[in-house]
Amino acid sequence: MVFDGVRAEVVDDLEIRGPGPGEVLVAVAAAGLCHSDLSVIDGTIPFPPPVVLGHEGAGVVEAIGAGVTHVVPGDHVALSTLASCGACAECDRGRPTMCRKAIGMPQQPFSRAGKPLYQFAANSAFAERTLVKAVQAVKIPKEIPLTSAALIGCGVVTGVGAALNRARVAHGDSVVVIGTGGIGLNVLQGARLAGATTLVAVDANPQKEAVARQFGATHFLPSAEGVTEILPNGADHAFECVGRVELIRQAVDLLDRHGQAILLGVPPAKAEASFLVSSLFLDKSILGCRYGSSRPQRDFALYADLYLAGRLLLDELVTRTYPVEEFDLARADAEEGRVARGVLVF
Repeated sequence: MVFDGVRAEVVDDLEIRGPGPGEVLVAVAAAGLCHSDLSVIDGTIPFPPPVVLGHEGAGVVEAIGAGVTHVVPGDHVALSTLASCGACAECDRGRPTMCRKAIGMPQQPFSRAGKPLYQFAANSAFAERTLVKAVQAVKIPKEIPLTSAALIGCGVVTGVGAALNRARVAHGDSVVVIGTGGIGLNVLQGARLAGATTLVAVDANPQKEAVARQFGATHFLPSAEGVTEILPNGADHAFECVGRVELIRQAVDLLDRHGQAILLGVPPAKAEASFLVSSLFLDKSILGCRYGSSRPQRDFALYADLYLAGRLLLDELVTRTYPVEEFDLARADAEEGRVARGVLVF
């Protein structure tokens, strides 16, 4: 799937180089269609074209480069977007999401008609084969369907990680989740795993109530106006999962003393949000969160174990699968909110 700066199209003449030292070539089996991919197409996320899209994938290791020891051909892997170096101060502190060598340095392992194409999010899972750094290929048990395992690499690690790693939701906490798409549903189940007791899902689409409750919501509202009736003192944590500045303001306004607003949605790159400065004086916080503040080699394995133990929902996230040739249909379903996650299969 190539985006040339104007339109996205399925092509059959992509080429990809073999793995060099510290790299892994993966035959992609499935890839979730995330709104971040659509945000490249509509310009919300600036990215140089031409680019091979996709960043939420899983597949089978086809070949490994020199020095790779943790996976071998035939292993099943979920793909991380973090091409972290492992040697900088941030990596050494256990914060690979902050690795400067993993941010803003797109590579060009693909070519088409002799011309190089960029790789999106160091991943490009919308291709039959992709090339990643060894640290990005996380071995997973073969019992996990690859259509479900694909979602670990973005929606799950971002949403569940935001609740567990960034917000550090605790037993008995109250949580508001604004937007119950793929990210919001995973915030809900992350907060449920952490022991939150009141989980309020807010979404303008009433058809999302059933799935929101399935993932942990104790309440469902069509707008944030009713939250104060459920939580008169405010919420301990409010997650904005849509990417609209007015909803960011709502998340801040819904907080209790010491509460945290965690921003997960992706507004336009230069969008600005406003809030009352005085509203933060009672130890309230506004937190950004990149990729669930995760450590993928640790967190992916944890989520796989939780899935196998029946405690983490993955299969239930996959509303529908599509052959990659039906990308336009998958895109329309995602934009209209008809799916929790659509998954492209190869």
